[in-house]
Amino acid sequence: MTVDPASFRDRAGQVHRIGDRIFRTVQPAGLADYEFVRDSGALAPLMAEGVVLGAEEVDAADLGADAPTGGLVLEHRRLPFWSYPYEWPFGALKAAALAHLDIQIRLLAGGVSLSDASAYNIQFQGPCPIFIDLLSFRRYRKNEHWAGYRQFCEQFLNPLLLRAKFGLAFQEWYRGRPEGISTDSLARLARWRHHLSLRMLAHVIMPARLQAWTGDVMLDKAIKARARGLPLSNYRALLVQLRNWIARLRPKATDSTLWSGYADNSSGQEGVAKAKRAMVADFVRSARPSLLLDLGCNTGDYAACALRTGAAEVVGLDADHGALEQAFARAQGDGLNFLPLHQDCANPSPNQGWNASEHRGLAERCAEVDAVIALAFEHHLAIGRNIPLAEVVSWITSLAPRGLIEFVHKDDPTVRKMLALREDIFDDYSVETFAAVLRRHARIVTQRTVSQSGRVLFWFERPMPK
Repeated sequence: MTVDPASFRDRAGQVHRIGDRIFRTVQPAGLADYEFVRDSGALAPLMAEGVVLGAEEVDAADLGADAPTGGLVLEHRRLPFWSYPYEWPFGALKAAALAHLDIQIRLLAGGVSLSDASAYNIQFQGPCPIFIDLLSFRRYRKNEHWAGYRQFCEQFLNPLLLRAKFGLAFQEWYRGRPEGISTDSLARLARWRHHLSLRMLAHVIMPARLQAWTGDVMLDKAIKARARGLPLSNYRALLVQLRNWIARLRPKATDSTLWSGYADNSSGQEGVAKAKRAMVADFVRSARPSLLLDLGCNTGDYAACALRTGAAEVVGLDADHGALEQAFARAQGDGLNFLPLHQDCANPSPNQGWNASEHRGLAERCAEVDAVIALAFEHHLAIGRNIPLAEVVSWITSLAPRGLIEFVHKDDPTVRKMLALREDIFDDYSVETFAAVLRRHARIVTQRTVSQSGRVLFWFERPMPK
């Protein structure tokens, strides 16, 4: 049994893992609010729709010595893959923000509000956001202010505005400051035209100025404002106004990124793509993965193929923002159990947060992965980022016990473009070297040449541990 290190801040309860089972304690400090929300019936429709993660009250003895004295124990279903807001594409963060606001708007009618507005309270099943923290729900208190407003702005609104209004990617900034993007930082980017927007004034520029004013006078004003309270109608109007604004936001500067049209152009002629899809289908029918990792997922062509032929769920990784937006929109539009995430695989998400354990790194989360595909991918690390070929192969094969890796030869047009303006220092970059390195880590089940330029797909399986 382990206590989830991300739940240590919550005095109302913690998350515990026992094997594949996920438990949540409800401590005495959170019991009254939990029981009010449970008995109100307000969450039942949201759980039935899959918007809020369901839970069942179980025997506290299942947690042994960790069972709360005077509290309760809940059991949740386990989600196969955990992701973080700094890995989500714009479309995913927007979907999560809208889900958060929709939940609040619906629950206020039943006398329920939220104690915080953490983006980390949302996970994804495919492209569908799911609210996971039942202990964030509590009884609405008459004339209360929105306790999580500033947190919502920093973790949802400001990152979205950074991309929508300024054309800047939020993921790297967000990963560097997991609490989100501060309103003061965003306001410093504002130009005169942003001051003409009432919403930018209300939610970014003026709050930043108010936060900069310190001292007893401002503290006294804040205390008096809180004492006056916020009528329920105004509270709801604020949520609706934000929801309408966010629903209209669109990512700026992602329409024609470097690889967003890769699936339709470049060396992916239909004959080559058809051969690759055929091998992906053969591999997936044989492996039947519950969770497939798609490295360099681009717009999701091969993820869709894998799902059609037997994969239960696909998580894709890519660093191209335009491709990721297309992939997420495709997952939503086609109802695919596919979650594309932003990831620079030469610098993957590390363990971070308090004690370097609050947010788990990519490698640790891949323990649940059954299979991996890496198509048109390895050369971006080996040649594009100067990572030794042996290390690239070792890393990919460490992510799953079986997989497909495509080797892209130097004669391929894509690699020729990559080498056009730089010295070719890759003397050992060859299909023979690749195959020899792969055999050190796994058994090659089969290999298939899929293009005239020498692209080869290798199907590998690692030895089972004794």
